[in-house]
Amino acid sequence: MKKIIGLAILATAASAGIASAEGTVSANVSLTSDYVFRGVSLSDNGPAIQGGFDYEAEAWYAGVWGSSLSDGMEIDVYAGITPSTGPIDWDLGVIGYFYPGADDDGAEFDYAELKVGASHDFSDQLTLGAAAFYAPENYGDTGDALYLELNGAYAMSDALAFTAAYGNQNIEEPNGPDTEDDYNTWNVGGTYATHGFEIDLRYHDTDINAGSDIEAYTFGESSYDSAFVVTIGREL
Repeated sequence: MKKIIGLAILATAASAGIASAEGTVSANVSLTSDYVFRGVSLSDNGPAIQGGFDYEAEAWYAGVWGSSLSDGMEIDVYAGITPSTGPIDWDLGVIGYFYPGADDDGAEFDYAELKVGASHDFSDQLTLGAAAFYAPENYGDTGDALYLELNGAYAMSDALAFTAAYGNQNIEEPNGPDTEDDYNTWNVGGTYATHGFEIDLRYHDTDINAGSDIEAYTFGESSYDSAFVVTIGREL
């Protein structure tokens, strides 16, 4: 489930742009040691291949992105607008998460989120922001869900940047009716660009407790343990 935060460097991809009169088309491909989404591994703590295409114009964007999973694959389709009001840059969009062949008679896994993000450049190096993602019908028929996040990016140089995020994921029915629960997750890492590659080293963690209702939403204790993840991306 792709992390699309307007201000953050997308540490899972390297992009190559093709300019046109209307906007820019870009593509990316990467290999990661573990696909972690909001603190939870979706690739069984193993490697994943990822990549996508994006179109970005002056005030809007659209794209598609995919990743291998522990069982099957994920395809994300997204679009949004990027207006500014005074010192605040906004990212207002919608994201569709699709899992081909995964639906069964008991649950619907495809779902959509609405996104509102805001950020401010405090200097040429430092950007801070916040984002909210709301799913009216969350993954696996688990009711509605709300993810809130604070995030930031600091560019040490043209080649090296550090990013971090702290978020809270609330799910209405993670373990059936009347089981509303939430958890906190955080990550911090750095991305280094060299010779057409981007190399990202990132630490992920959560406060999920074994036996909690929210644990039923994960793939077991190993999927939400703290982890260091290495991702290598390259221009196409």
